[in-house]
Amino acid sequence: MDILNQLSDTLEQRKTADPETSYVASLYAKGPGAVLKKIGEEATELVLAANSGVKEDIIHETADLWFHTLVMLSQHDLGHQEVLGELQRRFGQSGIEEKARRKR
Repeated sequence: MDILNQLSDTLEQRKTADPETSYVASLYAKGPGAVLKKIGEEATELVLAANSGVKEDIIHETADLWFHTLVMLSQHDLGHQEVLGELQRRFGQSGIEEKARRKR
């Protein structure tokens, strides 16, 4: 969990950083669409890596997807804590029941 807290702190700091010197600040400066595009790219790369079965590639692409997802959450003033809270809320609950409840 420490790494998630460290990343969250860094992502917050990058909101005021120079886009010329920070990759994350440059994503923020381009607006939400830039991060969403990266999430789509990384999700596709993860699917391809998982299909190949190369464990190192799967780990690398998962890290890329998680990272860019954390950037997106930060753009919306959200953090991993809210997502983990939602996962905790769902834990022990049937996925079928949870999905049906969302459709109502």
